[in-house]
Amino acid sequence: MIRHHLSDALLMAYSAGQLPEAFSLVVATHVSLCDECRARMESFDAVGGALLEQDAGQAAPDAIAVDDASLAATMARIRAAGPVRRQAPPRRRQGLFPTPLVEYVGGDVDAVRWRAVGGGVRQAILPTARDASARLLFIPAGAAVPDHGHRGTELTLVLQGAFRDEFDRFGPGDVEIATEADEHMPVAEEGPDCICLAATDAPLRFSSFLPRLLQPFLRI
Repeated sequence: MIRHHLSDALLMAYSAGQLPEAFSLVVATHVSLCDECRARMESFDAVGGALLEQDAGQAAPDAIAVDDASLAATMARIRAAGPVRRQAPPRRRQGLFPTPLVEYVGGDVDAVRWRAVGGGVRQAILPTARDASARLLFIPAGAAVPDHGHRGTELTLVLQGAFRDEFDRFGPGDVEIATEADEHMPVAEEGPDCICLAATDAPLRFSSFLPRLLQPFLRI
C-alpha cells in the first residue's frame, strides 16, 4: 500500500510542464504506480484543458479568421475518427522498473551501471537536463545513507525494499519530499535491498567530513 504521495503543487506543476526533467521523471514513475495520484493528476489535466479552451475562445484582436469550409472539414474528420477512448491505467511491467524509468535506463535493473559511493551504497546518475539531477540508489539492507540536509528539494521514490528515517517509513511506491528545512539519515530495512529513484535540484548538505570531501566527485 502506498502511504506517501505527491503533493498537489508537484502534480499541478507536472501537468503544466513546469517541473525540471529529473523531477518529471520521478513524478511520471510514481504516477504509473499510484492510482490516487494518477486520478488527481488527471483532474488537474482536465482543469488545464478547460482553461486553454476558455483562453482560445477569447480571440486576440489580430487573430486570423478560419474559413467556414476549413472548419467544416476539420469537424468532419473529428466525427469520422469516432469517440475518444479513455486511456486505461498503466499496467505494471513484469520487471522492477515501471515503463517511464525503463525508457531512461534503457532496460530494467540488470541494465543499470552502478557506481560505489561508500558503505555498500551504489548510485547511477541518469541523463537529464542540468537544472536538476536524477539518480538510482542501491542501499543494501541495514545500510544507511550519511546524515544530510538539503539546499533545495529532493524527491525519493522507493522501487524495492524500504527505508526509515527521522520522519517515517517509506516502502515501495512511497515518495519522500525533503526540503531545505529537513535533515535525515535514511536507513534501509532488513529484507530486500532498497532501490530508489531520487531527484534533487541542488547539492545535498552532508554533516560529516568524508561525504563532503567526496561530494564533487560523486555529483551528489
